[in-house]
Amino acid sequence: MTQSRRAGSRSPAIRYPAARAGAGVQSPGTRSRDRHRDGGDVRDRASRSALQEQVRRGLIRAKPGGVADGARYAVQRRIEPFYKGGKVQASGDGQLLFCVCGSGVNVVDATSGNLVRTLQQEDQENITAFDLSPNNEILVTGSRALLLTQWAWREGNISRVWKAVHTAPVASMAFDPTSTLLATGGCDGAVRVWDLERRYGTHHLRGSPGVVHLVAFHPEPEQLLLFSSAMDCTIRVWGLQAGTCLAMLSSHYSPVTSLAFSDDGHTMVSSGRDKICTVWDLKTRTSVKTVPVFESVESVVLLPKGEAPALGMTTAGLHLLTAGDRGVLRVWEVESGNCVHTQKPILGEGGPGREITHCALVPAAGLILAVTAEHNILLYEAHTLRLHKQFAGYNEDVLDVRFLGPEDSHIVVATNSPRLKVFELETSDCQILCGHTDIIMALDVFRKGRLFTSCAKDQSVRVWRMNVSGKVHCIAHGSGHTHGIGTISCSRLKEAFLVTGSQDCTIKLWPLPEAVTSKKMTRDPNCDPVPLQAQATQRAHDKDINSVAVSPNDKLLASGSQDRTAKLWSLPDFSLLGVFSGHRRGVWCVQFSPTDQVLATASADGSLKLWGLQDFSCLKTFEGHDASVLRVTFVSRGTQLLSSGSDGLLKLWTIKSNECVRTLDGHEDKVWGLHCNRLDGAAVTGASDARILLWKDVTEEEQAEEQAQQEEQILKQQELSNLLQEKQYLRALGLAISLDRPHTVLIVVKAILKDVEGPKKLEEKVLRLRRDQKEALLRFSVTWNTNSRHCHEAQAVLGVLLRHESPEELLAYEGVRAALEALLPYTERHFQRVSRMLQAAMFLDFLWQTMKLPETSASPALQPL
Repeated sequence: MTQSRRAGSRSPAIRYPAARAGAGVQSPGTRSRDRHRDGGDVRDRASRSALQEQVRRGLIRAKPGGVADGARYAVQRRIEPFYKGGKVQASGDGQLLFCVCGSGVNVVDATSGNLVRTLQQEDQENITAFDLSPNNEILVTGSRALLLTQWAWREGNISRVWKAVHTAPVASMAFDPTSTLLATGGCDGAVRVWDLERRYGTHHLRGSPGVVHLVAFHPEPEQLLLFSSAMDCTIRVWGLQAGTCLAMLSSHYSPVTSLAFSDDGHTMVSSGRDKICTVWDLKTRTSVKTVPVFESVESVVLLPKGEAPALGMTTAGLHLLTAGDRGVLRVWEVESGNCVHTQKPILGEGGPGREITHCALVPAAGLILAVTAEHNILLYEAHTLRLHKQFAGYNEDVLDVRFLGPEDSHIVVATNSPRLKVFELETSDCQILCGHTDIIMALDVFRKGRLFTSCAKDQSVRVWRMNVSGKVHCIAHGSGHTHGIGTISCSRLKEAFLVTGSQDCTIKLWPLPEAVTSKKMTRDPNCDPVPLQAQATQRAHDKDINSVAVSPNDKLLASGSQDRTAKLWSLPDFSLLGVFSGHRRGVWCVQFSPTDQVLATASADGSLKLWGLQDFSCLKTFEGHDASVLRVTFVSRGTQLLSSGSDGLLKLWTIKSNECVRTLDGHEDKVWGLHCNRLDGAAVTGASDARILLWKDVTEEEQAEEQAQQEEQILKQQELSNLLQEKQYLRALGLAISLDRPHTVLIVVKAILKDVEGPKKLEEKVLRLRRDQKEALLRFSVTWNTNSRHCHEAQAVLGVLLRHESPEELLAYEGVRAALEALLPYTERHFQRVSRMLQAAMFLDFLWQTMKLPETSASPALQPL
């Protein structure tokens, strides 16, 4: 191993382009020159370090372009879970989606995917059922606290809350067509009907065994019929006029999952997990037809009558649309019992997570709403079943995330799933990509941004391309590792090759065939993926390989492993150049600097290290994370490091000063994904809390805002000086308060009180102040009152407030209790001092009066002549 290190120091492959001025790690020859280039008033390294220390402690503010400058990141956008399972319902016009998310219901814009409003339960208990009225005005939710909540959802307010009376949580609920009656089915086997206008329960229907998981009203309100189904696999028909069960419809051998009614109300279709759909005549309440569909059906929809050639509907009879565990929508002709159309799989057919758990027709929008077991929401055009929109309701653990597109207009996300998700940042539209058969572990993007790669636990690697319209398809795939692939890295200069690292402790080099970058492959999304073949394989480490990175010149490869080491290899022959040893635990991430001949490593020992590529020595160590450091990347043109850890924090490090200049707290769990865009002005992070955060470098905006505030302060201060010079004290008082200058306010108050009518003028001015200005004036008075020279002004201000403000208004002031506690002892002391002075003055007056000589007649000698 020692020989490989020495050989590496002489290898010509480690020659980088010369580092630009201002880079973070410099050779000894450049440090003396930079001493005179730092500029400003900082003349030497000692004064520069002292200035940085003062800035870090907040003693002084860094000037724009000074030594304390660096990237400042703020959250620009959040992609958070808005659906965690349960019911999804669309509004009547199809513009909004209502989704259950824990203890709340999220209202989502179906066009942009933006969260419009969250209706949060006051009891913080999970919601078990909800329903939106047909007139789109009332929303009712039921929670595990056995309470029903009625919402005026447009305003986000609760109209009323009442007890569900059920002895177990409500499992299902439905409105009648008039939006006045609400039926609830409970886990206690009871069905209850509520009149929402008169606010009382109208029916308590017993007889269902087990959980009542399905309730529905007849579409014709004058019928007053209610349908329910429980665990006995039968459908009960309740007559609300008599309050009794009119019929029990038996046909299924497993629980009934959904009911659908025809427009005329004469026909009903039921579906079940027994792989059949049953057509019922509601006049005779008998089974008319049984259609075997050969899959467990979760939802059935009766399509509108009429011809739809794209769906195989060429006759005017009844047609069903079924959705179930195959993950595709299928259309059935009831009369013949044949499947006339099968949708082309969007998410791949079959497999865990691809099952459709809910499906509904939105007639006004001409859409079909489908929900998958992975909490993806799909909107299809009703007449063609063409995908219209898709949203990811829940991302699970985010394992990796990358910017995508020439202008970073998209992000690609790898979650705890075999499917990739590509989000368009402008519209929140989501593409779900299938190809892998096991969890995707890592991603990387080529330089131009349209080509990216993925690797997974299925021991395969795939190459994907995004076309001009933003659609993504797989163009190449390869396999060869004997264990799951945990990391992948692309060539940097051009789309030439990719490197993978696996749990089998090997690294592989995969060259991209010319067919992958050909114009035919670029233009034709239906081309079959091209197979990839590994050109070179090397056993690199003794344990799992966590990270690989290709250098900016495509001549070097760095690898990091659980064996606590990072290694440097030459490309494409995988010759070992050196080993970086020093971490106490496994290395999670390796990253080359874009400007310097250094390598950054992040480890489970909670530290970051910078290594020199010439001698493989550790140049710097950064410690500050309280847990494992999972990802690291260079920002600010290589002068800073941005790291993420399993503590959910991001830390920004300045390489020159070896300090953490900022800590960003946005996640609640391990941050596995971290990537910066090409312009170095934005970053995206993904974590195990299912959140994806987009961070923006707001350095320029904050500096511009600070400069504008400083200019505004200067103008106000100049105006204040002019007012004081012109002795316009009344106008100067409000301006001095807004500038937060207590001493200037004191000078103004003293000047006002010097006037003969000073107390009256002060009273008028104080009463015209805003509440926040009065709070500031009271705070200033507390400080003045501690000094006997200024206590008279403080007492004058306090007297005005006490005379004209009610006790309730004074108690509403911010910090008034602490202010009163500080005023009382000093006021009492001043009162005692004034009392003593008054007594002394009275005693002097008494002495003066007693010492006066009695008035006598003038002496004759002194009389005038």
